[in-house]
Parts: sequence; C-alpha cells; structure tokens
Amino acid sequence: MSEDLTAVARFLYEAGTLKNTARTGWWMAGVQHPESVAEHSWRTALMATIIAKLEGADPARAAFLAVWHDSQETRTGDVNHLGKKYTGGEADPRDITADQVAGMPELLAEAVRDLVAEYEAKESPEAICARDADKLECMIQGIEYRDQGYANAQRWIDNSRRRIVTKTGQALADAVLETGSLDWLRVALGE
Repeated sequence: MSEDLTAVARFLYEAGTLKNTARTGWWMAGVQHPESVAEHSWRTALMATIIAKLEGADPARAAFLAVWHDSQETRTGDVNHLGKKYTGGEADPRDITADQVAGMPELLAEAVRDLVAEYEAKESPEAICARDADKLECMIQGIEYRDQGYANAQRWIDNSRRRIVTKTGQALADAVLETGSLDWLRVALGE
C-alpha cells in the first residue's frame, strides 16, 4: 500500500481512549466506577447483530454502525443529558468524525463518515436496530447496576425501555426485564 497511514495510526491510538472514558450519566445514579464507552459499544454491537438478524436487517451492518456510534466521544467525552443542557446541546457527530478521519486515505475516511451519517440519520433498518441496541444496552447495564445496589439506576432502565422502537427490541427488553442478571450462570451450572 502506497498511501500514508499515519492518520489512521493516530486514530487507532485515539480510539483507545474510549477504553478509559467513563459513561458519566451513571455517576448521577451513584455508580462510582461506571463502564467505559468502549465496554458499552462492544455489547451494543452484539445486541445490534441480534436485533437486526431477528428484524430481517443486515446484522453485520448494524453491528458495524454500533461499533462506531460513540467514536466521537474521544473528542467530547461522554456528555450526559444534563450536561448537554449547559453545553448548548451536542456537537454534531458527523462534524467530529470528519475531523477524526482528516488525512486518512479517502476510501477509508468516506466509509467512516458514511457510517456515522447513516447512524445519525436514523432511517435505515440497520441504523434503527443499532440505535435500539444502544438503548437496550443502557437498560441492561442499568439492571446490572441496580442489582449491585444502585437503586437510582431504575431511572435509566425505565427511560431506555421507553425509547426502544423495533418489535424485536421491545420483546427482548421485556425478556431482559423478566430474566435475572445471573440466570445465565445458574443455567450454565445446571442449577
């Protein structure tokens, strides 16, 4: 390959900061050490695959969108909903992405810009599934935090559940609410 990949290398280091970027809304629920943006994005991508497959959408595309959905938070941090009230809303993820991919090979930069634009447009079946996965992941994380004693996480559980729109996402949310967060372990152990 003859193209300079220095900008890509810089972005890969930048993306790594998401492993240490806390999801700040959980602090309001009393969670002292909340999950990182990277941890959230990983499970969101898994959920996007599941929801998309069951919705008849392209699961790989939905997962791809979910992987990139919060990549801009390397530059902004995770600004929670209250914080957005005081910062004038939120920066346009498409603008941040354009800055992040500047200098990358155009084929790659265009692909990333298109992914973020598709997710933000909220129109394709895959984007809708990825967005539902984002809400469902927040709901499940809230249940896990509530089960760890953070009663205030219930607000995130309720708000996330209301924002899920696909039939599969809604059915999965109902199943999650009826399932204990450690039921998987009990079944695996044959209990």
